[in-house]
Amino acid sequence: MFYFLAMLAVIDLVLSTTTMPKILSIFWFNSREISFNACLVQMFFLHSFSTLESTLLLAMAFDRYMAICNPLRYATILTNSVIAKIGLAALARAVLLVVPLPFLIRRLPYCGSHVISHCYCEHMAMVKLACADTRVNNVYEIMVVLFIVGLDLLFISLSYVNILRAVLSLASKEEQLKAFGTCGSHLCAILVFYIPVVLSSTIHRFRHHFAPHVHILLANFYLLFPPMMNPIVYGVKTKQICDWVLLLFRGKSF
Repeated sequence: MFYFLAMLAVIDLVLSTTTMPKILSIFWFNSREISFNACLVQMFFLHSFSTLESTLLLAMAFDRYMAICNPLRYATILTNSVIAKIGLAALARAVLLVVPLPFLIRRLPYCGSHVISHCYCEHMAMVKLACADTRVNNVYEIMVVLFIVGLDLLFISLSYVNILRAVLSLASKEEQLKAFGTCGSHLCAILVFYIPVVLSSTIHRFRHHFAPHVHILLANFYLLFPPMMNPIVYGVKTKQICDWVLLLFRGKSF
């Protein structure tokens, strides 16, 4: 579990580092320009590490499934080498799915406005600025979203169906609460990540019914909320992390 938490922390740090400096420069110094190549690089890291976070949440669901449904085999199946392979497979999946996006964007001509509606470079925001047929970009993004979000949510749901069956089969309520309590942080992380994604996608599809500032605020919320909440969720729910944080503050107080 702590290996997966370390991976999640790295992902959140990369996402924040990729976007926050430019967002702060926009609001603090009114620096509203970014080069086309820098925009493509930011878009690649943003989408690839968002994909990586979704895949990692799926891996963490499998981790919780093994811990609750097969506790005796947990240590023999989720070895260090297996966890390393899961991390590499998740990274490869994210990179391979997102690599085509910068090339699909680069081939498009831009003959009108070059003003992106968001505070960061996002694929669909750049597609809207193109003055050419963008059906290939639209179809590819829909396929990637369905493949990532749809598939990951399906397997996460299947994992929790099996977890729920195993928990409900326990004899006492105390054992049930204790077993299911180990999934609390992960469930919160899933909600924190996927609810903004679904809301942002829904508003994007029906953007004509919403004011532009609502769409922009939600896009920023989707980007900044998960990295902010994940440390809080796991810091509060994980005893070892909570103890170390308390020890750190007590040490400073003396």
